[in-house]
Amino acid sequence: MGTVGTSTDEIAGERRQLINVAYRLLGSVTEAEDAVQDAYARWYGLPRSRQEEILSPGAWLTTVTSRICLDLLGSARARRERYVGAWLPEPLPDRTEWDHAGDAGPADPADQIVLDESVAMAFLVVLESMTAAERVAFVLHDVFRYPFAEIAEVLGRTSAACKQLAASARRRVSVARAPVTATGRADVVRRVKEAWESKDIAALVGLLDPAAVMTADGGGMVGTVLRPVEGGARIAQYMVAIADKAPGLELLERSVNGVPGLVAQRAGVVMTVASFDISDGRVTRIWAVRNPEKLRPWAPEG
Repeated sequence: MGTVGTSTDEIAGERRQLINVAYRLLGSVTEAEDAVQDAYARWYGLPRSRQEEILSPGAWLTTVTSRICLDLLGSARARRERYVGAWLPEPLPDRTEWDHAGDAGPADPADQIVLDESVAMAFLVVLESMTAAERVAFVLHDVFRYPFAEIAEVLGRTSAACKQLAASARRRVSVARAPVTATGRADVVRRVKEAWESKDIAALVGLLDPAAVMTADGGGMVGTVLRPVEGGARIAQYMVAIADKAPGLELLERSVNGVPGLVAQRAGVVMTVASFDISDGRVTRIWAVRNPEKLRPWAPEG
């Protein structure tokens, strides 16, 4: 049962799924798009006779995309060492919350990513702490439900070894998970916004866990703290200092990677996208992405 007559449309139809897999593996829309393009180039580079031998082009493309991502994750550590300051995943907008001109033209890769708990910033940051093999095994199995036999082909290991990698990754995730209802999260984020706008340090301190940590990613392209700011009081002071330095900064409540967050914009240009982790009604983590290259999906026209 070959794929004689597999249509170009059918092959192209796999793109959304591949972008979703690659973004969760890499934490970067740009790199995910490049990895998927590379996989398609390899497919179209195969002789027609070889394409016809492949029983499932979708599975083949997923395997190849995952291997490309695995190679990228392997080299990412060295690239991150050269990165100025902290590296954070690229934040994703929910386009339905933004007014933007017509949807003509090719779909933006960011628009094809399904916003669920597996792309929440807190989740992606935990994925960053895993080895490349753990991340691939965990994302493919626990998020996308691929069988370990297929994951073994990607990683070049036995199914049993892949199962162990996923279990190890799962332990890291369970330690990091503290579910908060969407309503409760939105309420805390709204109160942070109001306190930030009114430069109310006492209110901010009350909303921040005393051991809260704020990490900012400017990529060396914009001014920001290069090391995490630790402690609720210090973060509150820092937030108010930012507000003092940036007159005209407008704060918007927007979904960031599918959960309530804040977007700071000036003159219609998004300057910062902030994600929050919340526990017991207080903010425990803030991730502020300021690197303009990572904010391209947030441009008004997409």
